[in-house]
Amino acid sequence: MSKFVIEGGKALSGEVVVSGSKNAALPILASSLLTSGEVVINNVPDIQDIRTMIDILESLGVKAKSFKDNKLVLDTTGVDGRDPDFIKVKKIRASVLTLGPLLARFGSVKLTHPGGCHIGARPIDTHLKAFEAMGATVRSDDQFYYIEGKNLKPKKIVLDEMSVTATENAVMAAALTPGITEIRLAAGEPHVQNLMEVLNQMGAKIKGIGTHNLVIEGVKKLEGTEVNIIPDPIEAGTWAVAAAVMHGDVTIKGFVTDHQDLVLNKLREANVSFKIISEDTLRISRTTQLQAIDIKTNIYPGFPTDLQAPFTLLLTQAKGTSRVHETMFEGRLNYIKELVKMGANAKLLNSREAVIFGPSPLFGKEIESLDLRSGATLILAALTAEGTSTITNAEMIDRGYENIEEKLKKLGASIKRIEEKVPA
Repeated sequence: MSKFVIEGGKALSGEVVVSGSKNAALPILASSLLTSGEVVINNVPDIQDIRTMIDILESLGVKAKSFKDNKLVLDTTGVDGRDPDFIKVKKIRASVLTLGPLLARFGSVKLTHPGGCHIGARPIDTHLKAFEAMGATVRSDDQFYYIEGKNLKPKKIVLDEMSVTATENAVMAAALTPGITEIRLAAGEPHVQNLMEVLNQMGAKIKGIGTHNLVIEGVKKLEGTEVNIIPDPIEAGTWAVAAAVMHGDVTIKGFVTDHQDLVLNKLREANVSFKIISEDTLRISRTTQLQAIDIKTNIYPGFPTDLQAPFTLLLTQAKGTSRVHETMFEGRLNYIKELVKMGANAKLLNSREAVIFGPSPLFGKEIESLDLRSGATLILAALTAEGTSTITNAEMIDRGYENIEEKLKKLGASIKRIEEKVPA
């Protein structure tokens, strides 16, 4: 167990480098199961979720030859169709991404129900229906999913929703299924595009990348290769908010502007002062008065649900009344109760909507990190607050942000991590 202790009110300035995208790295790690050879992956964030995914892959026969300086080398020659370690699978929801590759290569897969953040109902029905459309049979009980598909068939698959992980799973299954598979209502997020491009590097034939209609021509096998992970757009957006609420002057390297159209629009609307330095560099300069705006999350290219919490924190420091509408996950606004403890003037209308009145001075408190994204948001709140804050359950934040306290210290923040012993 660990916690962060933060003294608020310190000005932020300098340069920060965005790590590789967690949401791109996890499916790309899973895609290595489609190959038999060596896969080299660059710009992999060294975070807990990645370490857990490596453990899951190793339980399937993958050998992690090295992981140093954000470069991961995997040897997949030992993958033989065995079941993954069920205890490790329960630690992260991304473990569900092993379904498509294992089904495509070995014709069957048994997976325990995956874990992850508690931000609302997250069924995998869309994944399972995609596999069934290709001829697989699916059954489940209270503990496991059992999927059989010895001879998958190419089909036109219409997803029930533009699910990121369902899209990724369906594409990975189709990559080794002979014939032409079409996937309609496919997700088009930058990290989904990153996976598709990686699969094509491995020898897959995927067209329509970045659109909601994908065409996959199945091939007999994929080869190991060397690939790159994109910078994390969620981390980049989090740094932008941190600089804005602290009236800082921060240059963010790895802020890919082409991935952040609506985020940039909302920063501009909120009166955040920024300059696009290059296609992957943004400078936030000292902002005098933030303005209230409305936020409504949506599938890409809409406003990302993973940045809803940081932007809500920004709105507590903005002049006027703001509204937040979370369309994706019904449990994602729970962190607002923690912000209210710190002095935020916010009201939950229901599980998906909130009203924020600002600006509100925040004060240091002991608060709890409820999930990955809200945990990072509470760090930003503590930076903004007067006095000292303690954020418990820091491990939750470690799941998605690499060296967050070290990066903050370099920008001038007062933050330290305290490890606590768990009672025997």
